[in-house]
Amino acid sequence: LLLSGSPPLFPSLPAPTATAAAASRSRGVAAAAHSSTALSPTARHNRARRYPTFGVSRKAGASKAPAFPRASASASGDVPDEYIALANELVEVAGNITSKYFRTPLEVDDKNDDSPVTIADRGAEAAMRALVKSTFPDHAIFGEEEGIELGAGGGQEWMWVFDPIDGTKSFITGKPLFGTLVALLKHGAPVLGVLDQPILKERWVGVSGRASTFNGAPVAVRPCAAVGDAYMYSTTPLMFEGDNLAPYQRIADAVKVPMYGCDCYAYGGVPGPGSSPTHLISSA
Repeated sequence: LLLSGSPPLFPSLPAPTATAAAASRSRGVAAAAHSSTALSPTARHNRARRYPTFGVSRKAGASKAPAFPRASASASGDVPDEYIALANELVEVAGNITSKYFRTPLEVDDKNDDSPVTIADRGAEAAMRALVKSTFPDHAIFGEEEGIELGAGGGQEWMWVFDPIDGTKSFITGKPLFGTLVALLKHGAPVLGVLDQPILKERWVGVSGRASTFNGAPVAVRPCAAVGDAYMYSTTPLMFEGDNLAPYQRIADAVKVPMYGCDCYAYGGVPGPGSSPTHLISSA
């Protein structure tokens, strides 16, 4: 999958487009409805039941996946330092709110795609939106919970994409492997990304044209000579159904060690820190 000259592991699947790549690794916030949109209502219900929650009440709610502008093939120009500073402020603001609710009794609503949402998700996103609008009012916003909002005067050259809690199931069950995700798009192409884990105080920052960092120190992807040497993470094998199952099983059988759990946190293991050997992430 990641090796030059290697045969494709998914020969039956089309190559990802720039639009799909940009949308999916803005993480997925553009993947807010991701694979569940391709499943029948029964399959979505069955999959949701495989992720039980504990010590929380649930009630029906509504959430609609918003439309998203198509990404351009590339973005030009450097990312201004003040935009990087804002990205860090956004995850700080979100973390202050989500940490307050972590491991506390919460009411959990179900969105239309059967995924859960809490007051922590909504409160954090509201604070993030307010910060963007007060700092750069002409920037657009696309949030997991409230959808898309153009900047002043219809501005959308720069768009902030965020998910205040990626891994809400982990969050509501008390597992500190959820994260806050922020991306910045220029003309639809991602040029900045932040993954923050507010409980463990860990943060990865990637900026186009600059070295990625983990808690301020440079990190890089480790080499992997062959797929058979790779360690791979997936949130759960139960997320792969229908046409996704066979390709997933093919790669899971090919890697050295398939692992499960972590939600977005596993992505941080690809470029570090230290000697962490994660090489592949598989997501439906």
